[in-house]
Amino acid sequence: MSVAELKERHVQANETVNSLRERLKQKRLDLLDTDVAGYAKSQGRTPVRFGPTDLVCCRTLQGHTGKVYSLDWTSERNRIVSASQDGRLIVWNALTSQKTHAIKLPCAWVMTCAFSPTGQSVACGGLDSVCSIFNLNSPTDRDGNLPVAKMLSGHKGYVSSCQYVPEEDTHLITSSGDQTCVLWDITTGLRTSVFGGEFQSGHTADVLSVSINGSNPRMFVSGSCDTTARLWDTRVASRAVRTFHGHEADVNSVKFFPDGNRFGTGSDDGTCRLFDIRTGHQLQVYHHQHGDNDAPHVTSIAFSISGRLLFVGYTNGDFYVWDTLLAEVVLNLGSLQNSHEGRISCLGLSADGSALCTGSWDSNLKGDRKYFPGLDQNGAGTFG
Repeated sequence: MSVAELKERHVQANETVNSLRERLKQKRLDLLDTDVAGYAKSQGRTPVRFGPTDLVCCRTLQGHTGKVYSLDWTSERNRIVSASQDGRLIVWNALTSQKTHAIKLPCAWVMTCAFSPTGQSVACGGLDSVCSIFNLNSPTDRDGNLPVAKMLSGHKGYVSSCQYVPEEDTHLITSSGDQTCVLWDITTGLRTSVFGGEFQSGHTADVLSVSINGSNPRMFVSGSCDTTARLWDTRVASRAVRTFHGHEADVNSVKFFPDGNRFGTGSDDGTCRLFDIRTGHQLQVYHHQHGDNDAPHVTSIAFSISGRLLFVGYTNGDFYVWDTLLAEVVLNLGSLQNSHEGRISCLGLSADGSALCTGSWDSNLKGDRKYFPGLDQNGAGTFG
């Protein structure tokens, strides 16, 4: 068979795949007679309302000299770790804004960071394709730097995201530009399982984000430049449990819903979406219309502790608070006084849901404390 014939068959195969994908998309739409917002409105639900003091910027954490790319909270909510283009990790006391550690990294091009469940260690990764572990209790060297406790090597592309397995300081999951996710045994420094790669059910482009199910730590979801999100079971690395379609561009951020049965995604197509892991259905699209028809990309997402609110950061500096039930924007924190002056690159909610922190390309982090009477504290605003 000639090269020309092979190319023709390849074009025909692509056309067939695209046709089947559109038919499948239409079939899914036909089966879904409504979305979450449509049902909630039919039941008379009203959107969350904010007063002028419900969400205020309490602190600005200044210390980085480059773009902030990632942040994470400890489980006890009093410390934050941030990673920046300046080649440092900084551990902050969230209550006083003081720096407790400033860690100089072996590779300045860091993209992600995470606290261990006990708060004794931090992990980070980036363009060096390595996930580095630092023990915060280790003594510094004679130059005042904290030494690397463990280097997890095995990815063939940049490390885009890392997250510790809940309640385990000995295992974490990374995602990479090599199209795989890896479960690591930190004690041995070895890969326990590799998800994707040579397996047909794996991602077909860079994996950008992972989120572990807090209700069932054996399950995690990944988002990729192939426009899909995939659900994985750590006990079965050979294939994805389910693949979720709907986005039309890179999936930059994924986050499990508090109940563990759903998860959210944020994409370069300017939308966030809510999926059900049990049915595989897309439940809702969160899309804010822009006059110039050029929607800013979504960089990061997080759910409130009840799930009623979805916090979303965008490349243009907007920071929307969505009502997840009604799919309405109830507040744009990016328009408030003392907001960031650059894109929102990362955000995270404290474990008890009382505080929110954002990181930006303006090199700062900002801490917001929320007071939502009856919303997250007593469950009155929980997702139905």
